[in-house]
Amino acid sequence: MAGNLVCAGAQLMCSFGMAPSALVVTPQNKVLCGGPPAANIMDMKPMTNIVPFGMCSSMANPTVASATSAAMGVLTPMPCVPVITGPWVPGSTTVLLGGMPALNSTCKLMCAYGGVIQIVSPGQIKTTVGN
Repeated sequence: MAGNLVCAGAQLMCSFGMAPSALVVTPQNKVLCGGPPAANIMDMKPMTNIVPFGMCSSMANPTVASATSAAMGVLTPMPCVPVITGPWVPGSTTVLLGGMPALNSTCKLMCAYGGVIQIVSPGQIKTTVGN
């Protein structure tokens, strides 16, 4: 399934986050997509490419579990600090950027605390790439 090529400024959302986030893409891939840098599956570094999603509500997050325990079992969200487990999947099988598969709008990213990060808006709508 084809999706739009993802670029810097794409809007992201985590299934356990409480606010959207924007993808940060540095120009090391040397490919622009209508102005901003285009992303590949390795643009997934926490606090560099993936910035926090406000508050986290995952009980797998130790800070959430601790705060919830202190509140006698009442779910207590804590600040999000993404812990990424691997690259975006599946990535494009037909387009490489910087030697790695291009990131398209159908890709997902996993957080160690159980969250699924997805692309809500790819940052541009003119260029598509296949899976």
